[in-house]
Amino acid sequence: MLTAFDHVLLAAPPGSEDALRGYYVDVLGMTEMPKPPALAARGQGRWFRAGSVQLHLGIEGDFRPPKKAHSGLRVTGIETYAHRIRTAGAPVTWDDNLPGHRRFYSEDPVGNRLEFLEPLG
Repeated sequence: MLTAFDHVLLAAPPGSEDALRGYYVDVLGMTEMPKPPALAARGQGRWFRAGSVQLHLGIEGDFRPPKKAHSGLRVTGIETYAHRIRTAGAPVTWDDNLPGHRRFYSEDPVGNRLEFLEPLG
């Protein structure tokens, strides 16, 4: 029986780790976590966490951001997230097509599409 996602892996281009660290730590409030030594030996990439949510970034030489695929991040205080993201210079596009939720879409510094949603009531 599937009970939860352990983590989400997003791709990123070489040389983008500092910009992504700034976004995921400073803007979204996640904490960077160390990769296990055997995986760190493989080289690039970063891992982040917020509570039980983990997001891993893997480096791809031929990276192209997805146009439709995205990760959905459930949040509380969605207006605060929208403000922080907009202030950081990233787009915020509200979408009211999911009943029972407030949500918007945005992108990280390399173009990975992210959905932020908060259940109503």
